[in-house]
Amino acid sequence: MQLPYRPNMHGKVAVVTGGAGVLCAMFAKALAACGARVAILDLNEEMAQLTAMEIATERESIMVGGGAIAIKTNVLEKESVEAARRVVLKTFGSCDILINGAGGNSPRATTDDEFFDPAVLASADKKSFFDLDPAGFDFVFGLNLKGTLLPTQVFARDMVGRGGCILNISSMNAFTPLTKIPAYSAAKAAVSNFTQWLAVHFAKSGIRVNALAPGFFSTAQNAKLLWNDDGTPTARTGKILRNTPMERFGQPEELLGGLLFLLDPRASAFVTGVVLPIDGGFSAYSGV
Repeated sequence: MQLPYRPNMHGKVAVVTGGAGVLCAMFAKALAACGARVAILDLNEEMAQLTAMEIATERESIMVGGGAIAIKTNVLEKESVEAARRVVLKTFGSCDILINGAGGNSPRATTDDEFFDPAVLASADKKSFFDLDPAGFDFVFGLNLKGTLLPTQVFARDMVGRGGCILNISSMNAFTPLTKIPAYSAAKAAVSNFTQWLAVHFAKSGIRVNALAPGFFSTAQNAKLLWNDDGTPTARTGKILRNTPMERFGQPEELLGGLLFLLDPRASAFVTGVVLPIDGGFSAYSGV
């Protein structure tokens, strides 16, 4: 992995929720490459173990870096998160860095069309706003917001009196809601607001709290929205690229500079309460 720079994180313990996902697995590998010992928390234990093994293999090949463990964790259940904390404490010690990366969307909380058409009320083939599953909406909102709240409650306790850094994962949706995904948009706006609240709340305790707001990256999570089954771009992809001044999707590695900057106390000791867009200019462009 090519890092934009390599802050010294030796002796630090990092916890990454959602660590089996494409982006958060990369975050975990970057932290390990900087010397941190990384706990990868995810409901998908098999993929979390794979990420931990990849970190171990890389560590052996270059003889530097921190170790990694995988822990099956449901971030929507506090006892599950508490159990993960006990494993982290026993294996590595107290958490210094928490990345709240668990999140996502659900088809149950997604409309088929961008704009409401009364004709869909008579159609059984189209899912309108009025057909959204309240339980699906609750799941998406809970996964993103409660899934940030509970790990913070559990792991920030170990930072009190020692200092530490929390990094939440927000989204472009937090600035301007995207069509079709109302629950995800609302939840990420809440994550950004919660990030600022936490930053103020912990400011006198030596705990910094910031967030990344990735723009558009093509991952497995959003593949159905961006690509047709035959691999051609959807109309939504065309809109995204037309409204991204750099006219392309981001590469996952392009998040690492912002990630490491916000986690490195030597670089960002006076930075807290920030939601950093990494979006190729999307949030700055009005469309005209």
